[in-house]
Amino acid sequence: MINRISTFNEFRDAISAYRLPRVLLAALEMDLFTVVGDRTWSLTALAKKLKVSERGLGILCRNLAAAGMLYKKGSVYRNSKLGATALNANHPTYRGGYLHLIRSHWTDWIRLAESIQSGLPLDHDVPDGPDHRRQFTWAMHHRTVEIAPEIAGHLHLGHAQNLLDLGGGPGTYALAFLAKNPRLRATVCDRVAALEVAKEIASTHKARERLSYLPLDFSQEPIPGTYDVVWYSNVLHIYSPKTNQAIFRRVRAALKPGGRFIIQDAFLHDREGLYPTEASLFALSMLLFTEQGDTYTVNETAKWLKQAGFVRIKPVPIRKGTEDWEDGIWEASAPGPRPRMIANQKGSSRNRKAH
Repeated sequence: MINRISTFNEFRDAISAYRLPRVLLAALEMDLFTVVGDRTWSLTALAKKLKVSERGLGILCRNLAAAGMLYKKGSVYRNSKLGATALNANHPTYRGGYLHLIRSHWTDWIRLAESIQSGLPLDHDVPDGPDHRRQFTWAMHHRTVEIAPEIAGHLHLGHAQNLLDLGGGPGTYALAFLAKNPRLRATVCDRVAALEVAKEIASTHKARERLSYLPLDFSQEPIPGTYDVVWYSNVLHIYSPKTNQAIFRRVRAALKPGGRFIIQDAFLHDREGLYPTEASLFALSMLLFTEQGDTYTVNETAKWLKQAGFVRIKPVPIRKGTEDWEDGIWEASAPGPRPRMIANQKGSSRNRKAH
């Protein structure tokens, strides 16, 4: 949450907020958490191992300890639980793909004014090759590997027999839905390079036999097959309003009567399209990295859904602290008999009117 700025001191504090992120990124660039591992280090020994100055490392580690990223006792340091696991390349839960992505974003965001001036993404003339797509897909898996089971646990799919994870990348959500619903079959639809990563991830999953793959440019081509549920997570913001409206029509054609179209995204909720602030800031990422993307209000998304022929448009309440985005899941139905599937509202006090 970003506080409103009304004084010069508040402006100064907002500008200076880059300092801690830069400390964290410097530690990642040095592979500090990997080197520390599960050992306790004196500053002298750690500086020698990292081949850096003891003075510089001492100031860095002191700030990391103040932020809870390292533990300090006297003149020795050891990793926090987070540093020893998700940030440690030698640990099974290492989030390397996502860490690589956020490290690259530092230099990308420095160039924000370029994209504002041109209206185009950075390096828009450089092709998006398979290697980049693979790296990005792994990053998305590392970003959602914990939250996907939480979301799947709150979305009751009832008697649904099949689900399409549209633009599903690594298939992390599809696998979470399969784990929660033993009778369900799922299909991940995305680019070939993304689906290669999805197959690697699924290869050790118990539900892999119930997962299939659909290589398709769904922004341009019809969606083959018919489905009880289409899950559209963190894809809406990649495309323009016109492209999303065309995708909505294709989804409508691919749903069985009464089938559910569930959208998760960084929705804006106020009349002016300013809040939540995290959703507004995320639109800048879309400016930097996509040709058409933006973040959209709930009202305009609901309008597109109605124009595509959807009915029963409503929010899906998710317990606070387990959601990806604030009030970030909405669903609509294809016309037809109301399906015997309901969203689990347990633990949530939100129940806003349908649009």
